[in-house]
Amino acid sequence: MSTSSPSETGLRNSLHAAGRRLTPQRALVLSILQESDGHLDAEAIWQQARTRDETINLATVYRTLTVLKEMGLVEQRYFARDHKREFYEAVGKREHYHFTCLGCGKVVEVETPRIRQARRELSGALGLRFLHACICFEGYCAECAAKTTDEGDPS
Repeated sequence: MSTSSPSETGLRNSLHAAGRRLTPQRALVLSILQESDGHLDAEAIWQQARTRDETINLATVYRTLTVLKEMGLVEQRYFARDHKREFYEAVGKREHYHFTCLGCGKVVEVETPRIRQARRELSGALGLRFLHACICFEGYCAECAAKTTDEGDPS
């Protein structure tokens, strides 16, 4: 008799309620995202998944991410205006936003209560019902900003 972890049971129930089943690939992709401290694109997820299941292919990862996004279990992110790659995060992490350094490309997660405050104000003033806020901050990290003063323009 196999036992499921509470998170796997929750995932199985969510998928079942949406008329889908929990496949090993779906469980694997979601667990990789839940365990990750960073921001992963589909190829990075696939590379990690292959260490656990060498038969999984990149197309399966993309299809799985689509299903998990549709179900609201995964969020898709873009960083910096010149990036075309999509990054993915498991839903359920604390509310946060992203700062991308235009010099070195580093992505920093940032939190501020002011976004929640702005949402409340706009909600009250305009009658809007927010489900999600997607805000990306861009600029230069401390290291790259210091280069600006030392060298002129950050690289």
